[in-house]
Amino acid sequence: MTTFDEALAPLARFANYEINRSVIYAPGTFELARMADLLARLGDPQRVYPTIHIAGSKGKGSTAAMSAAMLAAAGYRTGLYISPHLHSFGERMQVNGRPITPVELAGLVDEALPHAEAVPGITWFEVITALAFLYFARQAVDVAVIEVGLGGRLDATNVILPLVSVITSLSYEHTAWLGNTLAQIAFEKAGIIKPHVPAVCAPQPAEALAVIERVCVERAAPLLLVGRDWLYRAGPIHPAGQAFEVAVAPSSESEPAWRRFDLALLGRHQIINAVCALAAVAQTTRAGLPVSAEAQAAGLAAVRWPGRGEVLASEPLVVTDGAHNGDSARKLVEMLAEWFPGRRWTFVVGTLTDKDHAAILAELIPCADRLILTRSRSSRATDLALLAGVAAQLGRAATLADSVAEALGVALAAADAICLTGSLSIAAEAREAWAEYIQRKETS
Repeated sequence: MTTFDEALAPLARFANYEINRSVIYAPGTFELARMADLLARLGDPQRVYPTIHIAGSKGKGSTAAMSAAMLAAAGYRTGLYISPHLHSFGERMQVNGRPITPVELAGLVDEALPHAEAVPGITWFEVITALAFLYFARQAVDVAVIEVGLGGRLDATNVILPLVSVITSLSYEHTAWLGNTLAQIAFEKAGIIKPHVPAVCAPQPAEALAVIERVCVERAAPLLLVGRDWLYRAGPIHPAGQAFEVAVAPSSESEPAWRRFDLALLGRHQIINAVCALAAVAQTTRAGLPVSAEAQAAGLAAVRWPGRGEVLASEPLVVTDGAHNGDSARKLVEMLAEWFPGRRWTFVVGTLTDKDHAAILAELIPCADRLILTRSRSSRATDLALLAGVAAQLGRAATLADSVAEALGVALAAADAICLTGSLSIAAEAREAWAEYIQRKETS
């Protein structure tokens, strides 16, 4: 039986910047001309179906999942391309929620490999992205939702001409590649904005918003700003999710026409992601792919996004989230305080080497009754001694555990509530470790 490792093995010869982060993020290393060349050799499959293109520092995956869920609920055959994956590579390429199989992927690799080898300097991610575009064409999707891999301007996905471009919340991330200021980061993300193509934007810090507004003016791209053009207000919360209301800002002094939605995802920041998705599918409606109010409500109510503010268990309370920078760690803390007030948290934290460890720990430590530091199996996992040193500088001693499974075991020994976070790889291994823990309990 073919596995994903076997299917992907022929691509190991291409440079993989998901693993090697020591390269410079600049034209030459990242080059859209290579993607255009490869796709032309494959018959330009990305032109066969309309797309939604989504970039951002935080929330782009959630927004992509919500957009795809609403389109699928409206009856469209919907492709979804995301990166990285949580557990299985197949998650990266989905059609109506069904991941690509290893056999399907192997067939695409065999077909595309001679073309990829003919393009000098082509990278692993560029080939993978081309395979996703080809897969969606072969699957005859009606529409595809495409998540940016890194940045936007030079990202391999930025060869598409979408119906709408979406920029979710921006914050400091990948600063060695994207820049040390929010303006620089916003410039890279705004690179997905195309001439005359509507752009949906989440609320942003003023420095970032100014860049996005300027790019929209330069490219004559209508800007739809959440909080200004698309209004929202939070509703009641419950352990299984939350309610919220949305309205398009009226053009006159009349009252907005509010619509209520239910969302299974936790955290008030997910409301903004949902509004971004609603604004995006409104543009597909304008382009001839209508999504009814009923489909919007059904899609948002049904969407699940594992590893992002996910409650693994209520007794004991175990939560995991892929908070990968200071801003996302702060939003996680706010969510925990609102959904689970009064709990004493044991934080299990592991980061990746290119992340701002101090910013993440600075947000988590003040609410941590206990801190356990660990590392995932990723080759980019931060050394425990280094992470412990950062925690010590912030005034907190920590328990060290060599694996997420070990850290979970230590936490379960004496904890009111447990949150495992710091990177998406930690969230993935937390889900696996919890499943193994439950299986052992059931068989003992």
